[in-house]
Amino acid sequence: MSMVVLTQILFMIFIWLLIKLCYDTLSCYWLTPRRIKRMMEKQGVRGPKPRLLTGNILEMASLVSQSTAKDMDTIHHDVVARLLPHYVTWSEQYGKRFIYWNGIEPRMCLSETDLIKELLCKYSTKAGKSWMQQQGTKHFIGKGLLMANGHDWHHQRHIVAPAFMGDRLKSYAGNMVECTKWMLESLQNKVSLGENEFEIGEYMTRLTADIISRTEFDSSYEKGKQIFHRLTHLQQFCAQASRHLCFPGSRFFPSKYNKKIKSLKMEVETLLMEIIQSRKDCVEIGRSSSYGNDLLGMLLNEMQNNKRGNGFSLNLQLIMDECKTFFFAGHETTALLLTWTVMLLASNPSWQEKVRAEVKQVCGGDETPSVDHLPKLTLLNMVINESLRLYPPATVLPRMAFEDIKLGDLLIPKGLSIWIPVLAIHHSEELWGKDVNEFNPDRFSSRPFSSGRHFMPFAAGPRNCIGQSFAMMEAKIILAMLISKFSFKISDNYRHAPVVVLTIKPKYGVQVYLKRLD
Repeated sequence: MSMVVLTQILFMIFIWLLIKLCYDTLSCYWLTPRRIKRMMEKQGVRGPKPRLLTGNILEMASLVSQSTAKDMDTIHHDVVARLLPHYVTWSEQYGKRFIYWNGIEPRMCLSETDLIKELLCKYSTKAGKSWMQQQGTKHFIGKGLLMANGHDWHHQRHIVAPAFMGDRLKSYAGNMVECTKWMLESLQNKVSLGENEFEIGEYMTRLTADIISRTEFDSSYEKGKQIFHRLTHLQQFCAQASRHLCFPGSRFFPSKYNKKIKSLKMEVETLLMEIIQSRKDCVEIGRSSSYGNDLLGMLLNEMQNNKRGNGFSLNLQLIMDECKTFFFAGHETTALLLTWTVMLLASNPSWQEKVRAEVKQVCGGDETPSVDHLPKLTLLNMVINESLRLYPPATVLPRMAFEDIKLGDLLIPKGLSIWIPVLAIHHSEELWGKDVNEFNPDRFSSRPFSSGRHFMPFAAGPRNCIGQSFAMMEAKIILAMLISKFSFKISDNYRHAPVVVLTIKPKYGVQVYLKRLD
């Protein structure tokens, strides 16, 4: 074959690859989204007009900026218009199902609860996290369980599930009690010295970080706390960067956000690798026969024994991603649940007294709850559920269809993301009644009532939160111990201003006055 012919063949291959790349790019960014848009419009599902490349991002950012510019005048819980102003605006115009655009990605907002239940339960294997979501969190939690799909999700769930079940779950209670005792002793000492106002969110964040550090890393928990601090900063930068992703490819630009995100990610993974290498060294030199009984040890032991032969590979990067995922999910959501619940109890002294009396009756003189006590704390459970209803950690629950599916009367095309406005559903007067925006734990006194009202702080169906039992056990132990040692009321300095930074947070923290009961 002559050199000229070879050059022509290579040139033709290059041209073909270039044409394919151009077509795939055009299909991804224009043809497929427009096809989805036309299909949904034929079924009567419409929404606000998108701009080129940015979609409705700028409009959403403007509405949120306006709604959260001022703090709320009083403590009340009608927060949907504040936190999801775009949902309120567009649902009034287009109904319970409408299409909006996150850049070049079409999303259908769906608040019809029967269809939501069908999506989460029936189509759990045919819907999951979108490529854009995975890209948005790849530096934060990577390809851990929260962002996995399909067979990867199935295998990861199977590996991790034993850590949150049965005796292993109960074994975490000791760490929870000990860490809470340290926090309470710190508070008692400060109260004894005359301090009475505390930003309780800071204490709950440190406490849950200590607990998850011990759960994940056991004896290496001090280094685990360093990881926690860096992950917190990483979360903030990822949230900031997501508001700047207004055109394709901007994620790869050397902006200050992208540079800082990559730097923090490297710091987190360096610390994780130091812990992992220490475990491996202990096994290799014979000082230990296993990698440990904590979550990290369980994952490392599974990797060592992984002979599944099913195409799924548990490697060190995935183990680090799982650790980051459970650090985020295991401390962030519980810390916020505790913070909002303390705020609600501080603002509702009658319920605080009811729960305190229940803890005293169930736990006796010691007032330190055991695992056996927790199912009997029914009033506390009702209060926690009401807190999760009013302030669910996540405002929305996303799923992308990986193939065409029939959802009620709708044909959902492959590639369409469905976003479930959890906060709006939890505050729906149609579902919960006239007192929907009031703190009323009695609504959870009947289990059929709560489950029939589409209460989904931990999602629903097979892909529900794997750590919800861990979170509920932790919340009950901490609140029971706190309420048995202190009475608390809301501080005059507290400013009610919920905001969304991936999760629903109090903008200025939650300041309360603490008074020792003894």
